Amino acid sequence: MLEGRRLAILGAGKLGETLLRGLLEAKATDPSSVVVTAGHEARIQQLAGQFGVKTADSNATAVVDADLVILAVKPQKISQVIGEIAPALKPSQLVISVAAGVSLAPMEAAIPGPVPVIRAMPNTPCRLNEGMTGLAPGTHVQADHIALARAIFEAVGRVVVVDEKHMDAVTGLSASGPAFIYIIIESLAEAGVKVGLPRDVATELAAQTVRGAAAMVLETGEHPAKLKDAVTTPAGCTMDGILELEDGGLRVTLIKAVVKATQRATELVDDSAGTTVARDP
Repeated sequence: MLEGRRLAILGAGKLGETLLRGLLEAKATDPSSVVVTAGHEARIQQLAGQFGVKTADSNATAVVDADLVILAVKPQKISQVIGEIAPALKPSQLVISVAAGVSLAPMEAAIPGPVPVIRAMPNTPCRLNEGMTGLAPGTHVQADHIALARAIFEAVGRVVVVDEKHMDAVTGLSASGPAFIYIIIESLAEAGVKVGLPRDVATELAAQTVRGAAAMVLETGEHPAKLKDAVTTPAGCTMDGILELEDGGLRVTLIKAVVKATQRATELVDDSAGTTVARDP
């Protein structure tokens, strides 16, 4: 899908590097087709040496010949960067922003002409090609643009396409969600230590159990409740454990955590001014 297309990654920090690595490892693109920029010259040279990609001395220069432009800069810098590149952008290009909390409207308003813009919200497991990304298409986005964006993020995980009104919920669930799952893994491991397991064994058991359970949901397509029932035998030990979880309010607490994270995501941008608050999800 990306063969022959030129890609510019602006602000190649951790997330930008993750996307770059995923695309190259998946052979979705070639290093010679990628140009990167970063805040520091040393960082640019590091990426060029490590991946063999091209570099540019400015964001505006990087986008001139690009077919796809990924805005991987921090949210508080998005307005500045769009201001730098807007005069060079053309309707034939596709712009994808991964800046948390920055809505499509102010970005589209700052870009002259019908340039297609897609808002993306990936999460940190993209680093291991196990990510989850939500995509929200802008006003000028067509089906082929969405297909291109999917090709980029499917190289580092799974993708869903949603209306922009759902992007804060995507942030609260899948972008913040890994932190919630780490707490669950940590707690399960601590429980394993409590009942006598060595810590390293308990941690591996907990992490792989979570990974395997997630794979069961994704690969079988079964409802989690049905899969839970398949583990829960009558008068068995699993039922006793579930009763403790329900008594402790785990289900309600997790729901509240996602709701609260979603509410915080709505505060990342001052809607009235279209400016970004320097806060991560």
